[in-house]
Amino acid sequence: MPSFSENLRQLAPVDGLQRFCLVGEDGQTLAVIENAPGTQGSFRVYHHVAKKWGGIGIEAAQEALTLFAEHTDDARLHPGKHPNIDRLFDIVERNLHFEMRCE
Repeated sequence: MPSFSENLRQLAPVDGLQRFCLVGEDGQTLAVIENAPGTQGSFRVYHHVAKKWGGIGIEAAQEALTLFAEHTDDARLHPGKHPNIDRLFDIVERNLHFEMRCE
């Protein structure tokens, strides 16, 4: 199984994008993820799956969890340590869907 860093190398660059919002069906912003040190990997994974799946729903979340690789396992063992991965677990468990709006 490829590592997170190996998976990131396969994703398209996201240069020029600063942040995106995850917006629920009610129009409320759930989260903002920055393309900044400490969140760049999450930004790229979320961006990739949202573009592929037309938002972040179950299928996108499951693919993202695979791309996060060893961090997904760590998030299962330590809830709260990886909030962007915890959010994906919640999306799968609760059958949620979010639109991604880039800035």
